Amino acid sequence: MASQSFDVVIIGAGPGGYVTAIRASQLGLRTAVIEREHLGGICLNWGCIPTKALLRTAEVFHLMASAQNYGLAADNVRFDLEKLVARSRKVAGQLSRGVGHLLKKNKVTVVDGEARLAGKGEVTVTKDGKDVGTFEAPHIIVATGARARELPHLKADGKQIWTYRHAMVPESMPKSLLVIGSGAIGIEFASFYRTLGAEVTVVEMVDRILPVEDEEISGLAARAFEKQGMTLVTGATVEATKQAKGGVAATVKTKDGRMQEVTAERVILAIGITGNVENLGLEEAGVIVERGHIKADEWSRTDAPGIYAIGDVTGPPWLAHKAMHEGVICVEKIAGVGTVHPMQTANIPGCTYSSPQIASVGLTEAKAKEAGYEVRVGRFPFIGNGKAIALGEPEGLVKTVFDAATGELLGAHMIGAEVTELIQGYAIAKTMEGTEQDLMRTVFPHPTLSETMHESVLDAYGRTLHF
Repeated sequence: MASQSFDVVIIGAGPGGYVTAIRASQLGLRTAVIEREHLGGICLNWGCIPTKALLRTAEVFHLMASAQNYGLAADNVRFDLEKLVARSRKVAGQLSRGVGHLLKKNKVTVVDGEARLAGKGEVTVTKDGKDVGTFEAPHIIVATGARARELPHLKADGKQIWTYRHAMVPESMPKSLLVIGSGAIGIEFASFYRTLGAEVTVVEMVDRILPVEDEEISGLAARAFEKQGMTLVTGATVEATKQAKGGVAATVKTKDGRMQEVTAERVILAIGITGNVENLGLEEAGVIVERGHIKADEWSRTDAPGIYAIGDVTGPPWLAHKAMHEGVICVEKIAGVGTVHPMQTANIPGCTYSSPQIASVGLTEAKAKEAGYEVRVGRFPFIGNGKAIALGEPEGLVKTVFDAATGELLGAHMIGAEVTELIQGYAIAKTMEGTEQDLMRTVFPHPTLSETMHESVLDAYGRTLHF
């Protein structure tokens, strides 16, 4: 392939990259996207989507095993590991092919290979050591994503020590599992394997699990997981691992300095991510990389003119939906579209698809107080909601945080059934700078789980109706 010229060249076709490419083409920009592996990136192929397929299987399995609670009978409930993994991979494959169709439909040129910045406005691409071509554009967007972080004394071997990729395609079901890290990824895998019967221990270096969540929600999640039989060790670090009979023995150092040994068949590393910044020619191009991630401003511009970066290769939050919107903002700014607003990270919802689910947007109660706000806090438990009781899901809580002076919604935090779907209501309210009056005057349909959202707002102002 000879040298070709475009208006925009995007390196990486994950959620951020392919959405950016589509929007750029819609804006009339001649666009190429370069991908070295799978269209859809980690999210569609090895992250967001296939993990949700696995978690859905675990949810159905749990419901079948609990059939008697619904007046039903399901005897000898069991799972077929090979088939449930195959279903997850099929879902990922279907969506990856869908991305290819969308790019073709939007007349985006797709280039298969590894990209490298090769001078001002130039990207070279190779595949299996052979030159594919040179691609020129005044605007180059790096959307190469990230991978699981490892530590010098904790490296994944794919056999006994896993990253998320290994954990999605197990050849056999481990009887015991040690999960290192209790963020969304770690907790989701802990939940999946525990539901299917594995003995699960989670080790977290912070003094509580899900440390980015509101402390009250984090505490409720911990109690729910422990009730399910998980062992949670917080304020602790894994100092070393060694081969042991039937698996891995990990030396865990607790916050008071004591050492204890945890033995498990498999270990999952869920200690964060690091950006895919290697072999791209970033430093030579003048792009600054800090702690494994590219430095970029609110318009995704790096320190090198004409080079931008979006998604997980840049700063937090490391979420697919953040990458998508970041890319749209970036190309709309490049194209000079009307009024473009920079990303407001406080309005980005976060979701953990464990059982129970956890979701949040905006400031926690503690962060709001640290920021100097006088707050009004509302709470409403699922046990007070008719739909939750009818579903057999009475365990849950919705918590809202308001600025006492203005009524502005500062944050919302939820745990319980389907809260990953409910949270978007609060995300819309935050984006529109809604107040307690806006939410109080909104009519919520009955009977729905969403009524808990209304009641939580009412509770913040002493007006709750159903509890």
